[in-house]
Amino acid sequence: QVQLVESGGGLVQAGGSLRLSCAASGLTFSTTAMGWFRQAPGKEREFVAAVSRSDGNTYYADSVKGRFTISRSILKKMVYLEMNNLKSEDTAVYYCAADASGAVITTRVEDFGSWGQGTQVTVSS
Repeated sequence: QVQLVESGGGLVQAGGSLRLSCAASGLTFSTTAMGWFRQAPGKEREFVAAVSRSDGNTYYADSVKGRFTISRSILKKMVYLEMNNLKSEDTAVYYCAADASGAVITTRVEDFGSWGQGTQVTVSS
């Protein structure tokens, strides 16, 4: 059974930084693409960042490009999201997700078959 457990969310002032972590178990982590999504109140879940299953390639939503960095540790079975220069519009519940489609890298929410419980990020202006 796949388990994804996020941590690191919290309250931060605009311009500040946070680092989210996701501990993965129950999957072949080294060959699974991973991603971060977020969902703000009243809005649909949206893609934030993804890291490939093999060579560490990354992809970002335009809204976070240059501010957020996704990374993974194969040894520790962890995925991270470093968030800098946070803005009020980044306020949301952030979810870690594991791809189920077998893609090398994907941004489509429907390709991700396993999700964490989410961690709240609140940015005050």
